[in-house]
Amino acid sequence: MSEGCSLCDPTKIMLFACSGGGANVGQISNQVALELTKEGKGKMYCLAGLGGHVQGLIDNTLKADKVIVIDGCSVACAKKLVEHVGVKIDGYIDITQAGIEKTPGKYEISDEDITKIKSLVEEML
Repeated sequence: MSEGCSLCDPTKIMLFACSGGGANVGQISNQVALELTKEGKGKMYCLAGLGGHVQGLIDNTLKADKVIVIDGCSVACAKKLVEHVGVKIDGYIDITQAGIEKTPGKYEISDEDITKIKSLVEEML
C-alpha cells in the first residue's frame, strides 16, 4: 500500500476544511476551501489522510509555509486532527464563532455566508 498520494504534493499554503456532513457550517467550510484552491490562493489538502496517519501526507504538511484550518463549529474536529499529528496551525477559524449559526441536518448554504468566511480566511493568507 502506498504511503502517499500522487495528487498530494507539498504546497506553500495548505487548507484543511471540516466537511461537516451533518450541518451547513461544514458545507460552508468545504466550499470556502474549494474556492480558494480553484483561485490558486492555497491548496485544499487531505484531512482524512492526516487522520489515517499517512506519513507522506503528514510530512508534506509539515513542509508547508502555512497551514490554515477551517472548522464548521466549536467541536473543532479539523483543528484537533491536525494538532494530533503534530502540525502547527498558522490560521484558524470556527465558522460558528464568526457568527453563522449551525443548522444540523440542513445543507443549504448562502453565497453571503461563503463570501463572509472566505474573506476571513483570505486575511490569514
